Amino acid sequence: MRSSFNRDDVIFLLKDITGKVEPMGTVEREKEIQGGRHYCEMLPIEYKPSEKYVEIYEHALKVFAQSTADAVARVSEMIYREKSGKVVLVSLARAGTPVGILIKRYLEAKYKIKIPHYSISIIRGKGIDQNAMDYIIAEHGSSNIQFVDGWIGKGAIFQQLKEALNDYPEVNTSIAVLADPAMLTPLAGTHEDILIPSSCLNSTVSGLISRSFLREDIIGGNDFHGAVYYKDLLKEDRTYEFINEIERRFQYNLENQDVPVNRSGVAEVYRIQELFGIQDINLIKPGIGETTRVLLRRVPWKILVSRKHMNSVELQHILQLAKEKNVAVEMFDMEHYKCCGLIRKMADA
Repeated sequence: MRSSFNRDDVIFLLKDITGKVEPMGTVEREKEIQGGRHYCEMLPIEYKPSEKYVEIYEHALKVFAQSTADAVARVSEMIYREKSGKVVLVSLARAGTPVGILIKRYLEAKYKIKIPHYSISIIRGKGIDQNAMDYIIAEHGSSNIQFVDGWIGKGAIFQQLKEALNDYPEVNTSIAVLADPAMLTPLAGTHEDILIPSSCLNSTVSGLISRSFLREDIIGGNDFHGAVYYKDLLKEDRTYEFINEIERRFQYNLENQDVPVNRSGVAEVYRIQELFGIQDINLIKPGIGETTRVLLRRVPWKILVSRKHMNSVELQHILQLAKEKNVAVEMFDMEHYKCCGLIRKMADA
């Protein structure tokens, strides 16, 4: 798989399908998804940010690089202790990939060890790429695999991972993330809903690759799941600007701040579902990362913003995107999340 990542940082177990899939407009794609077609059978047109949005992203990178770096350090130390220094990182493409690279760089720099790092596809409702899993297990065995993602919203992909690994009982189902406001995994850099700057952008902070793709006319039974390489966005690529800025802020002697996972944020999602009369819980995307995704590649109905965080710098890019796309922003009291994206039901559009 082509990407703008260095091969020393990550190996993608994906099939390059560049030029084989015509991307679809946001509204057309949303209608298809809500009509029953699976999202993995289509690719969205990549959002090209406005100058104002880029300015906000650049400011966010400066302001939140340190908290992101600290989250990397804390979760890396947890992984090192849990795996006794023997680890094979497996990032979930694509948001998990830059995070996996940062964890790899942290551990290799501090502990002078060599860590294999792969990025593979997992798709809600379809499962994990079994060909990719079989490849990794054949190369490294199963006992040291550690899955990595960027953040947890309400835990749909985490649940998908646990279900998919029923076919691999020898593989640990734990997932490591930078932020877990849902309180679902102990392997989290923080349980706060923090802004991870990479969540603000799509492919231009993820090696210029698309989200993963799976359709049987293009992906054969022996193929890895697919992805597209966006060569035309090369001049806009900020992948290593992000990675290098976070790495530059690494602190290798942070105090351990483990927080016991004893209360789930998912109940808050169900409360939103009931209050707003939303039948499909998949139309609710809580947390900064997921809300950003809604604004970048779905058709938003409205954005809920925590009343006490309404003027937070962390949410400037959310408010800017909502303004550009003419999406209503509503203040809403939330304990676990600073914002939440609600996707428009297309039958009501």
